[in-house]
Amino acid sequence: MNITLWGVRGSIPTFNPGTITYGGHTSCIEVEEDGTVLVLDAGSGIQNLNQSPNLERSRIDVLLTHLHIDHIQGLGFFKPLFDPSKEVHIWGPATSTQNLRARLGRYFSPPLFPVYFRNLTCKLFIHEIENSNFTIGPFSVHSQYIIHPGPTVGYRIQSPRGVFTYIPDHEPALGNSALHKDLKWLSGSDLALEADILLHDAQYTREEYDAKVGWGHTAMDDALLFAALTNVKRMILMHHDPMHTDAHLDEMYKRLKENSDYEFPFQMAVEGSKIAL
Repeated sequence: MNITLWGVRGSIPTFNPGTITYGGHTSCIEVEEDGTVLVLDAGSGIQNLNQSPNLERSRIDVLLTHLHIDHIQGLGFFKPLFDPSKEVHIWGPATSTQNLRARLGRYFSPPLFPVYFRNLTCKLFIHEIENSNFTIGPFSVHSQYIIHPGPTVGYRIQSPRGVFTYIPDHEPALGNSALHKDLKWLSGSDLALEADILLHDAQYTREEYDAKVGWGHTAMDDALLFAALTNVKRMILMHHDPMHTDAHLDEMYKRLKENSDYEFPFQMAVEGSKIAL
């Protein structure tokens, strides 16, 4: 399983001299194995993904966690959508009042975007998911609703080579004063349980999070505790706040290392990183 982090920033693309190291593109992850390609979210990082040789495959599957703009803003610029030789499958959650095609159609229409669904030349297939299990090539995929404003899922992707869990926007269930330690009440715990790699929301410091409870994102120390409670083998922190420069992220990571004694390794997500599982 080959994983490439094409976009790991949260909320809005952020490009300036202070974001060169960790990157400024929003969520987009490529997963490839034995010729099958999954694209996890379609943020602005899809501009980087467009250069991947893996897009030469005849079928591409795009798995959306939710439809906030930072996770779909690159979809209209995804080259396979405009290639008649490509078969593109888009997976994602509907709402109680709108199906997934209708929800995406609000993006593929003026004034947000000049190109309608009917203008796409690929062979397009739309799949609605919820708490679902499905297979794509060598991948067994489990999607599950998690805590975040609007219908949002995380993904557990399993192949013969291991388990990769992707939960980029998430606010795990809280107890009276801290993260709930009973897994049956902890949002996303089934997805993350004993995963080889967990790529997870860690947008805020503890001080920032205390002023933003309910916004749908996680404090870095809570993200690490979530990983410990679910016994993951490796943790990667992503969805970096647009206000956090490279220097800020370096300092936050240093503080986490100094104040944490978890047995599993953890690191900050860096745009362009490649991981082999």
